[in-house]
Amino acid sequence: MEQIRTIDDVIVSLDNIILKSQTNNDPLGYFAALYRRVTLKVKEGIENNFFDDGPRMEKLDVIFASRYLDAYFDYQENKPVTDSWEIAFNISKDYWPIVLQHLLVGINAHINLDLGIAAAEVSRGKNIEDLKGDFDKINEILSSLVTEVESDLANIWPTLKKILKFTNKVDNFLVDFSMELARDGAWKFAKEVAATTNDELKVIIEQRDQKVAQKVSIITNPGFIARIVLGIIRISERGAVSAKIQELLH
Repeated sequence: MEQIRTIDDVIVSLDNIILKSQTNNDPLGYFAALYRRVTLKVKEGIENNFFDDGPRMEKLDVIFASRYLDAYFDYQENKPVTDSWEIAFNISKDYWPIVLQHLLVGINAHINLDLGIAAAEVSRGKNIEDLKGDFDKINEILSSLVTEVESDLANIWPTLKKILKFTNKVDNFLVDFSMELARDGAWKFAKEVAATTNDELKVIIEQRDQKVAQKVSIITNPGFIARIVLGIIRISERGAVSAKIQELLH
């Protein structure tokens, strides 16, 4: 992977993953497509002074995205990755997860593990509390896009919309869980990493990774009734993976 230095470099790298995923009908492209939308929103926010500190936000975005991109390319080369990302990447080989589950397991790894590490790194030598406002804005962007994507998916597959209405939006549990965990845990972890010496950093990150990896079972195995509902939704998802990736890009 080429060195990522700017937010535009991130977008180019994501485009490469998306193109490869569409060519191979690889579900790993789902998260890359969502992440491209997030990155474009962040870029737009920087350009429109949405964030407290635009240059710092670009630096954070690059550090943050690089953790996902490094994990993706390491996984492709059969190199070790964090437990959280390994689970997210491994479910791409399974038939049953719906598109939303693929997205949420990626979000679980990226927000609940990677964001705290990136926030601490960009705040090195400074007071991390100064980053809190922009940290929350990143989560706002992601949360709004997940809701938007869910609505898009329901429009693509009418069966999904009917099932969600009939079940009183069972899948909201999955989305709410992911977003709540991100809000409550990621900032606390960021502060913990920022206060940790380099000698202890590896241990702290490994412990957090294990916790985040354990939490993912709520997304991948949400209980008997929810599994039946999700199974029906999955069967109703018509079209090739490449077409679904294309829909996620808009």
